Amino acid sequence: MFVKILRENVYVSYLLTVLRLYIGWKWLHAGWGKITGGFDASGFLKGAAKKAVGENPAVQPWWAEFLNGFAIPNVEVFNVLIPWGEFLVGLGLILGVFTSFVTLMGLVMNFAYMFSGTTSTNPQMVLIEIFILVAGFNAAKIGLDYWIIPFLRKQILRKEEQEVSTHST
Repeated sequence: MFVKILRENVYVSYLLTVLRLYIGWKWLHAGWGKITGGFDASGFLKGAAKKAVGENPAVQPWWAEFLNGFAIPNVEVFNVLIPWGEFLVGLGLILGVFTSFVTLMGLVMNFAYMFSGTTSTNPQMVLIEIFILVAGFNAAKIGLDYWIIPFLRKQILRKEEQEVSTHST
């Protein structure tokens, strides 16, 4: 019943829009600050990897192995992906474009930060992003997805109909 309300209630779509704009601003602001501020993830990544020691480590050993084996050696890639990922997730949420996808990417980034031993606002953002993701299209009705999603569905259906007609002849 709760999921049905999240997915269908018009008043909830307004609340979801406010939440989407809030989370979008958080991502956009964080990403823009990194883009314009000369962001370097190497210190954060190395610090996170060092937190994987002790009886109750803040960072799990498997995540530290990922950081040491892949992220830190490829820090230049992460120096681009992190700020632009944050900025584009924020922009997508604010505009309501590909809302479910950008919300999922925001969740991935939030979990990566939490896996790295950072709490900050990440749990709050995760909770709100889960509501937005579960709500699906209802969270994007007041946004560009209102026009984009039906257009894409129509294009996909048209292509499928064309494929069926070419295979049946």
